[in-house]
Amino acid sequence: MDVKKYLRNWAEVYRKDLTDNIMPFWLNHGLDRENGGVYTCLDREGRLMDGTKSVWFQGRFGFIVAFAYNNIERRQEWLEASRSCIDFIIQHCCDEHGRMYFEVTADGKPLRMRRYLFSECFAAIAMSEYAIASGDESYAQRALDMFRLILHYKDTPGLLQPKYLPDMECQGHSLTMILINTASRLRAALQDSMLDQQIEKSIQALQRYFVHPEFKAVLETVGPRGEFIDTCNGRVINPGHCIETSWFILEEARHRAWDEKLTDLALTILDWSWEWGWDKEYGGIINFRDCRNFPPQDYSQDMKFWWPQTETVIACLYAYLATDDERHLLRHKQVSDWAYAHFPDPEYGEWYGYLHRDGTVAQTAKGNLFKGPFHIPRMLIKGYMLCNDIFKKHEE
Repeated sequence: MDVKKYLRNWAEVYRKDLTDNIMPFWLNHGLDRENGGVYTCLDREGRLMDGTKSVWFQGRFGFIVAFAYNNIERRQEWLEASRSCIDFIIQHCCDEHGRMYFEVTADGKPLRMRRYLFSECFAAIAMSEYAIASGDESYAQRALDMFRLILHYKDTPGLLQPKYLPDMECQGHSLTMILINTASRLRAALQDSMLDQQIEKSIQALQRYFVHPEFKAVLETVGPRGEFIDTCNGRVINPGHCIETSWFILEEARHRAWDEKLTDLALTILDWSWEWGWDKEYGGIINFRDCRNFPPQDYSQDMKFWWPQTETVIACLYAYLATDDERHLLRHKQVSDWAYAHFPDPEYGEWYGYLHRDGTVAQTAKGNLFKGPFHIPRMLIKGYMLCNDIFKKHEE
């Protein structure tokens, strides 16, 4: 493989897809110029299907447009879109205790609160990235205050409703892994020992509790001390989440001058998760597997969603940057070729989100409360950056 030619091609694809396709779609169709923030419930053509706003995406898109501003091109409309989403969060999306809602109306009336802390995580990374873009350090302080609130709710027994009743004590992979990335993004804007401590705490928890070598897998749900729970939910492997975890750890390993133990941990998780996730018959990363190979319970278990493919693209590039091992680029080629052959909509733009196992489109909407402008543009921005990082490494 001509590595330089291969990566130059993909760097150009990533930049062009971001600036000419994904960002215009959401700025033209999703940005709410009346109330502020962004709509995500859009049909194939970009028509609004539902004015309900995902609070996750106020933070997610607020982060993405600032991240693009900081790393791709300093476009004023991107900076203004980020500010619009963040202002909407501040004005409408928090209760009297600082907790954030999951859904609000178009003009910001609260509709639903969930037990999870993901809205807060996405708001924090939006504020920290906007602080870098705008130079306004007050947003970095807001982000740090939000992070303190997240840890307070996470670590204080009784503040968050448990997922199960007391006879089923457990803990989940999702918050553990996302706090690595949340703290890392905040650390780019400001320094606080709490951020490094939480990253280390999350990585240790992943190793101690969620990494199960007996299955060569990272499990989504385990007991309080990492016990294997032999139920349908306890046996779930989510390859996309695990692969996302691998690149979060690789990013931290790079921050620590390619710490060997962290790099090895991340590459092991990536290898395991590729084996569980890559569909050898149809291609693409599959949704769910059972660690004992029983039939998975989730009805979407054999579908191909957009986001596991994007996480795999990033992870493979990070793995190649770490190792110069071309097998990671071969995997990158497999997942990238498959994703670009099936997800983009050449007629109306953006990507489909939900495919059947064979790659045919399951439904044509471009967004809802869970799919919107985050995973795809993050992949495009990170992909472009990582390709250039690899070029620089090989020139040194």
